[in-house]
Amino acid sequence: PNGQSTYDVVEVRFKNSRKGFYRNIKGYNLQVGDVVAVDASPGYDVGIVSVVGELARIQVRKKTQNFKSHEARSILRKGTKEDIDKWQHLREKEQDTMFASRGFASALGLEMKISDVEYQGDGSKVTFYYTADDRVDFRQLIRNLADEFRVKIEMKQIGVRQEAARLGGIGSCGRELCCST
Repeated sequence: PNGQSTYDVVEVRFKNSRKGFYRNIKGYNLQVGDVVAVDASPGYDVGIVSVVGELARIQVRKKTQNFKSHEARSILRKGTKEDIDKWQHLREKEQDTMFASRGFASALGLEMKISDVEYQGDGSKVTFYYTADDRVDFRQLIRNLADEFRVKIEMKQIGVRQEAARLGGIGSCGRELCCST
């Protein structure tokens, strides 16, 4: 209203440094560290605001080509207590879900390593991150996982370096891996 336009795109961080840019169309007063629910279609996801304001504008320019803010998904609301409780409950299930999925994969004799699992904030979808040397036919695995967990299943292949970045670790120099920072 007073002629000042504030940049309405913020960066939101999810599990293991997965990030995305979202529009704050409703004009919430967002600070770094705020928990937010974002449009994930279908459903919503929950993450933590990691960059706002002018820094966000610089990040968008640096990390994306032809970013069209009108095409960006939006922030639905600041995280409610219910959002946060559900999100934490889902986080706690991820380890067991990962071990169960590895069991299914090895029972099917699939040459793949499931290295991480991430529940969407509303619990409607689970993403399984895996590494594999060759192409893997995981259609039966997806059916088994969908039957077991009753959610939408997404498989994402990641490279060995991405896996190291997700899992973290210590390099030969004794410091935290560069790729995870």
